[in-house]
Amino acid sequence: MSEAPDPEVIELATKIFDLARQGDADALAAYVDAGVPANLSNDKGDTLVMLAAYHGHAEAVRALLDRGADPDRANDRGQTPLAGAVFKGEAAVIRTLLAGGADPAAGTPSALDTARMFGKSELVELFEAR
Repeated sequence: MSEAPDPEVIELATKIFDLARQGDADALAAYVDAGVPANLSNDKGDTLVMLAAYHGHAEAVRALLDRGADPDRANDRGQTPLAGAVFKGEAAVIRTLLAGGADPAAGTPSALDTARMFGKSELVELFEAR
């Protein structure tokens, strides 16, 4: 039988996920530098990078990638941060993730599939050229 999670740990994790959604790059960097896992994920498998990417925060994405976060870590539905950024039309986040090594073919649907689905031909060309 496992122990119930510590309410203080849950409260801190919730705060950190909110920082990712809000794009607070400096605070995220400080928490990761202090020992919070760069690939911390919530109950849906969304990592800090996924949340920052989906909400359009390129600087927060860069800060997390610079600290070892996986740019291709998919959530429980198979979605990657890059596919989420394509879906949301976040050009700066897309560039940041690609610079950080994100694979346009990773995930289900992949960022490439998502770009095709939404008729974003410039992104299809960019991804196919990689």
